Amino acid sequence: MRRDARLSRMLHVLIHMDRHDGPATSEVIARMLATNPVVVRRTMAGLRDQGFVRSEKGHGGGWTLARDLREITLLDVYRAVGRPPVFVLGPAIDHPGCLVEQVVNAAVDGALAEAEALLLARFGAITLADLARDFDRRFAEAKGRRSPAAG
Repeated sequence: MRRDARLSRMLHVLIHMDRHDGPATSEVIARMLATNPVVVRRTMAGLRDQGFVRSEKGHGGGWTLARDLREITLLDVYRAVGRPPVFVLGPAIDHPGCLVEQVVNAAVDGALAEAEALLLARFGAITLADLARDFDRRFAEAKGRRSPAAG
């Protein structure tokens, strides 16, 4: 099954938007993500609808942050991109009348529900500002490891 990268991709975009002056066009974001601008507009629309970004049409337009990164959590972005499934595991539905399948599915469903609740609670505790601080730290460390000749 193919992974859904919308959450990671939009977190990436939002932190880049915070680090650069001016609006980012759908075309620029699409090049960054190696995707189509239509996909960017569709995904960013969910973020706009939740009040995290704004869009301006026309020359000089594009996408800008509408809120500070401290006010946006991973959970907020997860919800804005459509609440994609967090697990590829799931119950079998081959023989719904089979009692063994029912017992197995109940156990799997229960464990997955608990794991999803823990994951989403953790998402709610992490802000984009936390991610941006981690980026800044890693960037400073990487910059410090470069030799002057490496540029």
